[in-house]
Amino acid sequence: MGVRVAVAGATGYAGGELLRLLAAHPDIEVTAVTGQSTAGATLGTVHPHLRSLSHLPVLATGPAELAGADLVFLALPHGASAPVAAALPAGVKIVDLGADHRLADPAAWTTYYPGPHAGTWTYGLPELPGQRAAITAADRVAAPGCYATAVTLALAPLVAAGLADPEDVVVVAASGTSGAGRSAVAHLLGSEVMGDVSAYKVGAHQHVPEIKQATGARTLSMTPLLAPMPRGILATVTARPLGDPAAAAAVLDAAYAAEPFVHVLPAGTSPRTAATLGGNTCLLGTATDRDSGRIIVVSALDNLGKGAAGQALQCANLMLGLPETAGLTTDGTAP
Repeated sequence: MGVRVAVAGATGYAGGELLRLLAAHPDIEVTAVTGQSTAGATLGTVHPHLRSLSHLPVLATGPAELAGADLVFLALPHGASAPVAAALPAGVKIVDLGADHRLADPAAWTTYYPGPHAGTWTYGLPELPGQRAAITAADRVAAPGCYATAVTLALAPLVAAGLADPEDVVVVAASGTSGAGRSAVAHLLGSEVMGDVSAYKVGAHQHVPEIKQATGARTLSMTPLLAPMPRGILATVTARPLGDPAAAAAVLDAAYAAEPFVHVLPAGTSPRTAATLGGNTCLLGTATDRDSGRIIVVSALDNLGKGAAGQALQCANLMLGLPETAGLTTDGTAP
């Protein structure tokens, strides 16, 4: 018998992707899955692609259904994780895929999210300096948001090296529709999305304070776009250089040379979202803007992979003393 894990919010897109990864994990056994509107059904009726787990009953989300696990993943809407986590026994390890425990500043929380600030957990981005050790020692980990992961991996080493001006960062990032969740919403219907790219939450996206906290950026303008694809994020991050902008590639190379899931592409190569689908991979490409001289880093990842479920499993592996790469792959799927 492997490590016992439970997944709350298992019927959503991130929960489903997490279960797909867990089903192939050599050291983990899924013992409970929970949902709300689908409670009482079997998992196969909600996620028909998860054949090996199709027999599991979908339980209501509550501490009694989750407390028997060694580790619980909370793949719940923002604001819903904190009360569930607070009711679980202290000995149960938790990885929260939602935003409830990411932000250190209560004022930043109340600016972008409803409800009270629930406190701050260890931030679950292993590639940041010192975070791998912190995650390994933690019982409570807050997995980063998908946009935040894509931008932070592109920007944090440049700010830390003094190459990118933390007062002048601009991000334009496109995300697939799965980032908005599985609930039926009119503007996410196929007929509305196909053949269209639209901006949303312009100047007010909730990942901005998280990105600033994780990267050291102090002024950040972010414009998110909804792209007509199910999954993936392509973020274009630009910053005013404080040194030679051509050095960005070398800085990122040095930061991620030993990282299994972050890859800096050769000069002249730009990442594509299709190359990341199904993998726990972030691809980075650098350039210098010929007109402005600004640093440009293009970042691509699967918003359900390295942006959510894959990252959560990477953190769980560290917390459980398992190989960090267990159950994860750098390879995507194509076509």
